[in-house]
Amino acid sequence: MTILLVPNLNKPQAQAVCLRAAMALYRYGAQVLLEDTLQQSCPIQGAEYLPIDQAMEKCDAIVTIGGDGTILRAARDSLSYQKPLLGINLGRMGFLATCEVGELDKKLGCLVRGEYMADRRMLLEAVVCQPDKPSVTLTALNEVVLFKGLRTQTMGLEVFCDETPVSCYRGDGVVLATPTGSTAYSLSAGGPILDASISGILFTPICAHSLQNPPMVFSARRRLRVQVESETDEPVYLAADGHYPPLAISPQSRLELGKAAQEITLVQFSQADQFEAIDKKLIRKITL
Repeated sequence: MTILLVPNLNKPQAQAVCLRAAMALYRYGAQVLLEDTLQQSCPIQGAEYLPIDQAMEKCDAIVTIGGDGTILRAARDSLSYQKPLLGINLGRMGFLATCEVGELDKKLGCLVRGEYMADRRMLLEAVVCQPDKPSVTLTALNEVVLFKGLRTQTMGLEVFCDETPVSCYRGDGVVLATPTGSTAYSLSAGGPILDASISGILFTPICAHSLQNPPMVFSARRRLRVQVESETDEPVYLAADGHYPPLAISPQSRLELGKAAQEITLVQFSQADQFEAIDKKLIRKITL
């Protein structure tokens, strides 16, 4: 088996954990790949260094070393290759990561032996339509966020489901999330936690200036449209999975969103991985 290691070297432990992961994979008989740009900053004896597209094509699985942001970036970069992703958590929360550093040896062994479950997660596809500009298409594993750059002013949003009006309000924006992303920005904005095994689209207003705009969950079969009605020339921004810099779009734009045709596969070792993460990384962390 060939494993591509994707360390986030902005994390202090990442280089040491990457070396430890490589040594464990060697013991289990796996081959190790890294991106060629890391050959100087993360030298590992016996590893093969390739351009990232070649590495993703050649590998059987991808192991990220960092936080959820590292997994989201790897998911975006590997989308056309459809390789399973396993995250070793070095972040604060790590909801998407199913391996902690202390579990590294055991779970990498399970990965190499194929003793894991392929957890298929839906993606969102968002098409941004602007006046007199080409449309832009984005994909997201967690969420697509539409927000106002100047937070001292609100913007108007009209929301349609299969062309039927379902909401109209003023506020700071909206989070459109997958069940996977329900524990991310949407949760902070007051949205519910969804079982990641279901298929749906979560709509969560951000600071709505109204008492009648609760979060809503739509079937993944639905198509949503969000119409922006900004009264100023200040740009509105769109971010998919926290990608920086966000996309600046003009006022009077619209966002068309639905379930993407592609999916992402996360490596899971238990059917209860999501709920164990909620218990250990959210509930206990807050109450301790």
